[in-house]
Amino acid sequence: MDFGFRNKVALVTGGNSGIGRAIALGFAGEGAKIVIAGRSETKGADTVTAIKDRGGEAIFVKTDVSKAREVEALIERTLATYGRLDCAVNNAGIEETQKGFLDWTEEEWTRTHDVNLKGVWLCMKAEIPPMLKQGAGAIVNVSSVAGLLGFPMLGPYVASKHGVLGLTKSASIEFAQQGIRVNSVCPGTIVTEMQLQAFANRPDLAQKVMSLTPMGRGGKVEECVGAVLYLCSEAAGFTSGITISVDGGWSQH
Repeated sequence: MDFGFRNKVALVTGGNSGIGRAIALGFAGEGAKIVIAGRSETKGADTVTAIKDRGGEAIFVKTDVSKAREVEALIERTLATYGRLDCAVNNAGIEETQKGFLDWTEEEWTRTHDVNLKGVWLCMKAEIPPMLKQGAGAIVNVSSVAGLLGFPMLGPYVASKHGVLGLTKSASIEFAQQGIRVNSVCPGTIVTEMQLQAFANRPDLAQKVMSLTPMGRGGKVEECVGAVLYLCSEAAGFTSGITISVDGGWSQH
């Protein structure tokens, strides 16, 4: 399917690894010019190289999405390089060590929400103005199955991912008549470096999580790409404010 991204500009935060990297490569494969934002310059450079090796065009901008000035600089660099912003995928996120509800510290709460929730809000605040000037744009916020369900041992993380869906719904209504669509995707257990680290010392937890997924396996990063590309494409031109779950059926329990 041709998603119609040739010569369009797509920004992917957290685009230097995991799901974000797969999304960036997916956009590039459809002819989009890519802006990758992340904190690791090494991983960012590797992803840019991978895109260029496939004949695509991309830049990396080192960015901490929890800091407003860095996010603003990211959008300024995007516009200075490519002159526009058509699609934005706000994917950057972190997951703290799992612990009991009463054991989480205020510092851990703040760190989790600064990246996972405030970071999405800051990105949207910076992404929407150039889209308004163009009269069109598509944003996809990456939440999680934890944005739909409650989980023990992950209270602040779950709250941050629920918050992403609230921001998505609110923005989708506010900008619906100005050409901007805002949607979200909720990945389940996707096999990424972050996921493997979370399970490294908890094989029992990994087994339990897999048992909760009707398909009985973890997802591949590539299996998240189609939903994002669809939501950013003109094929989804009458779709805004929704969430697509990419979770092997987990959220249907």
